[in-house]
Amino acid sequence: MRFQKWVRSSGAALLCALSLGAAEAATGGEPAAVIQVDVASCLAATAADDLDKAATACAAVIDSEKTAKGDLVKALVARAALYARHDQIDRAIADDSRALQLDPTLADIFNARGELWLRKGDKPRAVQDFGAALKIDPNHEKAKANHKAMAREIERIGAQMAVAGKPSFNCARARRPVEKAICANRDLADLDREIYGSHLRVLREAQSPAEAGKIQREQDDFIARRNAGYGRPGFDLKKAMQDRLQRINGVDGY
Repeated sequence: MRFQKWVRSSGAALLCALSLGAAEAATGGEPAAVIQVDVASCLAATAADDLDKAATACAAVIDSEKTAKGDLVKALVARAALYARHDQIDRAIADDSRALQLDPTLADIFNARGELWLRKGDKPRAVQDFGAALKIDPNHEKAKANHKAMAREIERIGAQMAVAGKPSFNCARARRPVEKAICANRDLADLDREIYGSHLRVLREAQSPAEAGKIQREQDDFIARRNAGYGRPGFDLKKAMQDRLQRINGVDGY
């Protein structure tokens, strides 16, 4: 009985050994090697600005489960830069975002993605990414410059919003019907403020007191005609104001 069990056991071991031997013979006697994913071809294609080659080479790296984390980040960053150069902004943002998920310490990539958000017109996200880059590296020159520029832009937008829909004069003191009409209409109020601002600009740029006097008289005449014409048949207040703004700024709009 023991002999029969030993025979069965020995036979199973022999069969296993023969199977392993056959497998080694089929592969030249060496164990099967682990396939390595090469990131070099992806980096070379992106550096050469070859979108077609990069599409294949980088996808092989990025889509493989065998790619090391460091190589995956390199491939994503390289492909994102290539997409950005070819104005494929959404794809570039997607790759940079994935790279940052893998390594959230990349100040350069936060700054790069911030610039991409800016190209899309998403200023809040751009500011957020520039700020994130500076938290990682307070001396990051590009991020500092970008963050500073955006801070000024946001301040300017805030100032514009604060006066949006408000004319150049105090509506609480408006007495004339035309002034009340301007205060009641956001577009007219904005037009009035633009006219006033442009008038002050050309007044400052006057080359002589005589020229400044002429500019002021033209503005006074416009106000007088506006006040007298409002409410009369055929008088278009908005058109009159647009014409005045164009006359001040010139044909080129300045």
